Amino acid sequence: MSWISRVRNSLPFAPKRESRDNLWVKCPGCSEMLFSREYEANLYVCPRCEHHGRIGADARLAQLLDPGFELLPDPKVPDDPLRFRDTKRYIDRLKQARATNAHCDAFTAAFGAIEGQRAVVGVQDFTFMAGSMGQAVGQAFCDGATRAMQERCGYVAVTAAGGARMQEGILSLMQMPRATVMTRRLREAGLPYIVVLADPTTGGVTASYAMLGDIHIAEPQALIGFAGQRVIEETIREKLPEGFQRAEYLHEHGMVDMVVHRKDLRATLGKLLGYLTPAAAAA
Repeated sequence: MSWISRVRNSLPFAPKRESRDNLWVKCPGCSEMLFSREYEANLYVCPRCEHHGRIGADARLAQLLDPGFELLPDPKVPDDPLRFRDTKRYIDRLKQARATNAHCDAFTAAFGAIEGQRAVVGVQDFTFMAGSMGQAVGQAFCDGATRAMQERCGYVAVTAAGGARMQEGILSLMQMPRATVMTRRLREAGLPYIVVLADPTTGGVTASYAMLGDIHIAEPQALIGFAGQRVIEETIREKLPEGFQRAEYLHEHGMVDMVVHRKDLRATLGKLLGYLTPAAAAA
């Protein structure tokens, strides 16, 4: 340790406090520095380039649902069923993720209303281990679908994930057919299932419940796909088109029904739920 470090550490100065009032955010799209309060007030969308930033589950639920919604209980599943370890124990990775997140895993569901239309909304949080799909995510998705059937209301899933959670192996992959079965049960019950594709939605999530909705809405410039662009190019040995796997490209080619700005998303979902929810259920 240098003498400067020893002197600095011995001084009776309290560490400098950081406050949200004096923090700035760098836009990932245009690299402009944005005042954090302005960024939050604009729904985490850059006011200069319209880049839609990634947001957590609580912020997303507050944006979409009317006040007074009810969070569904966290699913009870084994934390580390395979006792997996790579460079770090899986249980330690979970503890690290939970230390910076208000929820125990990457999928959070709530029951409430959107523009007065009753609905269950499930949100996948990319900040929790890249939104990866494990047993807890699969169970939370199924619990949300079950509650929607109990309440006879629509189910809205907001997806943002890097794919399956490799630390849970085959148990993670089994969540794909489980979620698929639940989407079919919603269809058989005559209840709408709407998917909002946020940035990024990839891997096993795209291969299951993210692309099985009655209507698919994407946020502008959201990355949506199964495999990465580099992997596809190396496989087919061709250069992919500009904007491939982006929301606008998928909308142009019929994979997405509409691309909706975040400020219009709540009103759009409210209208769709009003159109699609059975009259008896709405009453």
